[in-house]
Amino acid sequence: MQVKETLNKGLKRGYEVTISAQELSGKIETRLKEVGKNLKVPGFRPGKVPMQILRSRYEDNVLGEVVEKTVNDYTNKTIQDNKLRPALQPKIEIKSFDKGKDLSYTVELEILPEFEVQDVKAMKLVKQVTKPEASAVDEALERIAGHHKSSAPIKGKRAAKTGDTVVIDFDGECGGERLPGMKSKDFHLELGSGSFVDNFEDQIAGKKAGEEFQVTVTFPENYGNKELAGNKATFDVNLKEIRESKPMEIDDELAKKVGMEKVDDLKKAVTEQLQAEYDNISRMKLKRSLLDAMDEMYSFEVPQGMLDMEFEAIKRQAEHEKKQEEGNDKAELAKDDVAELKVIAERRVRLGLVLSEIGQTNNITVNDQDLQRAVITEAQKYPGQEAQVFEMFTKNKQMLDNLRAPVFEEKVVEYILGQAAVSDKEVSLDELSTEEDAPVKAKAKKAPAKKAAAKKDDAVDDKAKAKATAKKKEAK
Repeated sequence: MQVKETLNKGLKRGYEVTISAQELSGKIETRLKEVGKNLKVPGFRPGKVPMQILRSRYEDNVLGEVVEKTVNDYTNKTIQDNKLRPALQPKIEIKSFDKGKDLSYTVELEILPEFEVQDVKAMKLVKQVTKPEASAVDEALERIAGHHKSSAPIKGKRAAKTGDTVVIDFDGECGGERLPGMKSKDFHLELGSGSFVDNFEDQIAGKKAGEEFQVTVTFPENYGNKELAGNKATFDVNLKEIRESKPMEIDDELAKKVGMEKVDDLKKAVTEQLQAEYDNISRMKLKRSLLDAMDEMYSFEVPQGMLDMEFEAIKRQAEHEKKQEEGNDKAELAKDDVAELKVIAERRVRLGLVLSEIGQTNNITVNDQDLQRAVITEAQKYPGQEAQVFEMFTKNKQMLDNLRAPVFEEKVVEYILGQAAVSDKEVSLDELSTEEDAPVKAKAKKAPAKKAAAKKDDAVDDKAKAKATAKKKEAK
């Protein structure tokens, strides 16, 4: 094998590899001998077929296999001999090859950049923390009470309005027939809830208790009952009572409604839930501060291939979200938005390489338990469909493997935070919730474009966000 370096510029490397016809012939012969051990050729015992016969009958069959294996083996050897760390799969192209002649091919690849991992113990970070105020707990309790409404008869003789609960008897007919499911007595219906088809509820609004009247509706074409789908129906309605809805009192009865014994238990649970939400925001902002600090610490060239892949992934997501937001499948990103996404992609790739290097240096790995916890977290995002989500990940190895990168990132971030000097700072909820980053265009006036746009990104391997909407939000 002869290897000639053809490119050595930045992170790009190129080689021309030549394998002599004699060397390749030897490999073909070796493979034919392996095949010949099990071949049944009339007149010869297995393993005793002459090489001349094997070549004449089977050389063409093994040639492609031998060439492919030889190219892969020698490419790996070239990489190892030159102590390279490929960023992506090498690009291989056969330059010349004919049966009985030398094999010549080229290898082009990008290598991972070399950089010194800095001491994470020297990093100083501030973690914003806050505790739920009594007013926040009270507001949360009021929302819970609002979701568990009670009702009482109205005072006076006013007409029914949206938000009221009416008690009605109704009996309907469609095409002269009274069909099952079109009749009920003492039915409690909240006006404005959209529980009944068409404008049934609207026709009750304005009526008073004791009135009897007719309601006419048209059932939707996709209605479940085929006898009613797309047809008109008339209902005789007797409005028996109008009740006003009101939130439940924040007491033990409300606590029991949500599965607890006492209202104090409910308050404690609400406080703990709010604290968990605040802690999650605090953790996200701390991670962002960490990544921002690392972005300032490291500056090196990133492999163009990795940058292109990351940019395309972010761009696709941004385009998808823009089309959904505008309701236009032909919506396109502005040039400024595309430029911003390129900067974000570069930041992600660079920080991803740094985190990867820190993780490998400190033997951080993702085990089965880590993946199982990640799957559970994903399943919890789809209440009622947890079993289907579990099954989907169990049957799809690619989906499971896709969880490794974000899980690995989180483990490395946790490691760094455990080593760095992190001090807590008590802040108000408003301060904790405030987005500190200024719009990209405003920052660009004060700092290099790379640093300005990079601050818009919250993480390294999180799902791509529609950064192209930044200017619209700014305008609003």
